[in-house]
Amino acid sequence: MATVMLMHWPDVTKEQYEQIRKDVRWETDVPAGAKFHTAWFADDGLHVFDLWDSPQQFQNFVNTRLGPATQQIGIKGQPKVELSDAHAVFAPNV
Repeated sequence: MATVMLMHWPDVTKEQYEQIRKDVRWETDVPAGAKFHTAWFADDGLHVFDLWDSPQQFQNFVNTRLGPATQQIGIKGQPKVELSDAHAVFAPNV
């Protein structure tokens, strides 16, 4: 079954998120195992919901692409990340 990844990163701004999107290019160079991504901003910062084939594939993406890009642009702090096994997935219009 798929892996759900929930991330909360209070220190990331919209401008930094857009720079990371541009630099990492996950939408045009899709990482192995990535199934779904959505991000939003609330009063307490950036929130992300992803669906991955496995926790190992998410971690590989962090280690090889996301982590280096966030360091390069100087994002401070670390996100809170929760990984869970998905019980059911329904995405009829994706």
